[in-house]
Amino acid sequence: MGQTVFIPRELDANEPRVAASPDTVKRLAALGFDVVVEAGAGLNSRIIDTDYASAGAAIGKASDVAKADVVLKVRRPGDAELKSYKPGTAVIAIMDPYGNDAAVAALAKAGVTAFSMEFMPRITRAQSMDVLSSQANLAGYQAVIDGASEYDRALPMMMTAAGTVPAAKVFIMGVGVAGLQAIATARRLGAVVTATDVRPAAKEQVASLGAKFLAVEDDEFKAAETAGGYAKEMSKEYQAKQAALTSEHIAKQDIVITTALIPGRPAPKLVSAAMVASMKPGSVLVDLAVERGGNVEGAEAGKVVTTANNVKIVGHLNVPGRIAASASLLYARNLFAFLETLVDKTTKTLAVNRDDDLVKATMLTDGGRVVHPNFVKADQQPHVEPAAIPAKTMVADASDKPAAAKKAAPKKPAASKSPSSKSKGIA
Repeated sequence: MGQTVFIPRELDANEPRVAASPDTVKRLAALGFDVVVEAGAGLNSRIIDTDYASAGAAIGKASDVAKADVVLKVRRPGDAELKSYKPGTAVIAIMDPYGNDAAVAALAKAGVTAFSMEFMPRITRAQSMDVLSSQANLAGYQAVIDGASEYDRALPMMMTAAGTVPAAKVFIMGVGVAGLQAIATARRLGAVVTATDVRPAAKEQVASLGAKFLAVEDDEFKAAETAGGYAKEMSKEYQAKQAALTSEHIAKQDIVITTALIPGRPAPKLVSAAMVASMKPGSVLVDLAVERGGNVEGAEAGKVVTTANNVKIVGHLNVPGRIAASASLLYARNLFAFLETLVDKTTKTLAVNRDDDLVKATMLTDGGRVVHPNFVKADQQPHVEPAAIPAKTMVADASDKPAAAKKAAPKKPAASKSPSSKSKGIA
């Protein structure tokens, strides 16, 4: 009998995604695993139990996790779930460890080997494992759909015998993975699109999608990108100049979508209450960073707020989960691609190589300890030396789902951009 991979039903009521698809179940079985899927795990992603069974999975119950050698999840398991996990189980999920020290400690105490998928380095080898990009692409798309729905007017210009309907003006703040997909989607829908970002390279990317770029292009802007292609944190002076420019621009927009997030820190405020007050009645702001405090002043997590001047601020949680049927298929592929690298192809068993760069970058806990250098306590002996973590780890796009994205080099703040991810999924 082979080793067992268990796919549980997510307990969070706000999480409709699932960590496996019928396609990845077949692939897992081909690797030599026995696959058990908890009954009902995929229902919210439009995957019924018989689809999993037809692909070769056994349909089980929550308690079957006790027999698992590998657990694939969307969100980090909670204390109640961990009680059933056997020590040494490999748990692969979006762990969201920043600001959740107690939860990370609980993973270590449970003795599981936890891998945080949002730590995956952005290197060529790991592109197929990039959960932040796969989910951010969908979040950028859905942000435009949500904005258009709340705007409840036509986005494209329409010339009719009864008159002309003007095109909607859409402004994207932050041109990471989600921002680029938002630009592409808004353009497809016929809107007039502008976008802003602090990285000079973003200007060309924005233009390539048919949108116009807006930024204060001074000397600081020209040097605002690291050698690795990530955004630097800008000075207060630059931020003030950029705010003045965007303030005037926002007042003329119909839909504004914000995507900015700095790893491990509260989301930067990009749109002030005064800017919101300057917008036309019926305008819409979609804040993809609301789970980390939001880019828009007045945004509320999980709510659509209508301001005194009749402007709507959309703060939906877990935006990729709003199109779970698509998000789950991509996420499941990301997990499989990573798990495949942990399997000995000869013995068809789990064989974690702790010297592998992907393992070093993503392993959060192991052997009863917190081992990731970003979270290991000063009085603990780190399992992995900090210098061994690749400098190019995942950076955040605000839409990257419930987890704030992470960086392996603690003193290199990065915004929501990464050149290696820019073109992913952008039509």
